[in-house]
Amino acid sequence: MDAQKIQALVQELHAVCTRPIRLMEVCGTHTVAFFRTGVKGMLPPNLRMLSGPGCPVCVTAQGYVDAACELALRPGVTVCTFGDMVRVPGRNGSLADCRGRGAKVRVVYSARDALKFAQQNQTEQVVFLGVGFETTAPGAAVVAQDARRHNVQNFSILNGHKRVLPAMMLLLSQPDTAIDGFLCPGHVSIILGANAYQPIIDKFHKPCVIAGFEPQNLLESVLALTKQVINNEAKLENAYTALVTPEGNLAAQAILNEVFEPGPAVWRAMGTLPESGLNFRADWREFDAAERFDVNTSDDFESPGCRCGDVLQGKLDPPECALFGTACNPVNPIGPCMVSSEGSCAAWYKYHR
Repeated sequence: MDAQKIQALVQELHAVCTRPIRLMEVCGTHTVAFFRTGVKGMLPPNLRMLSGPGCPVCVTAQGYVDAACELALRPGVTVCTFGDMVRVPGRNGSLADCRGRGAKVRVVYSARDALKFAQQNQTEQVVFLGVGFETTAPGAAVVAQDARRHNVQNFSILNGHKRVLPAMMLLLSQPDTAIDGFLCPGHVSIILGANAYQPIIDKFHKPCVIAGFEPQNLLESVLALTKQVINNEAKLENAYTALVTPEGNLAAQAILNEVFEPGPAVWRAMGTLPESGLNFRADWREFDAAERFDVNTSDDFESPGCRCGDVLQGKLDPPECALFGTACNPVNPIGPCMVSSEGSCAAWYKYHR
């Protein structure tokens, strides 16, 4: 890290930011990076960074969590999941609570681990919790292809994959959301490509800058966004050229398009957004756990007093929630934003109390 470069960027940013500005970091990893690296404390006081709907666990609807718990409690079913989902509260407890009641819940590092487990335990129905955006969805699609190729009939996916761009567009369509520009997600952009954000420029005249995760890159990206806002410009800039190309990962996009198609999806506290899900195409629904086991993932519910939905839409910072740090904390999370390693509430609690 070049300390002199960091200092110069901070000084320039303070000089440029001459009025209140509200920028949204869509990605949960960016939220954590701002805190973990100390960059958030370097920003001008009139520059506010808003959390966005880029934490996949946080935006997963309550109905999905409840369906996962229901499946885990069924005899002969093992639920395989990334670790962040285990402690997300459901209306009847979390997956961790269900495991305490005898449910079979297995933490895996990839969809492929779940498929291997299914191949090794063919008398057990194995359900992988497919939660994530365009970053992780190609991995699930490849595993579905492999399951078909090897005729693995005891494997399915409870599909909760989502698309980032429709949520960003929805936020800009809401009259009560004030966003001056987007810090676009780095990991998702590797798959989608920089050009994917051009509709935001064209339709809403809002600047977009794709950012990496190191302190210097974060500051460069925020500075570029701030300059655009001050100059009333709306351009698409890519500050993460080391990994993000204009067209993205075409191979991953082709795999996604073979197995999934855009369709409606329920987002926590945001409702059903058209074309925001990556849903199984008709000829791949043999791997759709919701259809195979007849479970409903579309209900949504937010615990009384929990403001996760407002945090995800940049309407408030976590400390403005009455439950933050008191009734809701990492030991006893009320909402998913306090559970996930990419959750805004968890980041504020860990780094900024």
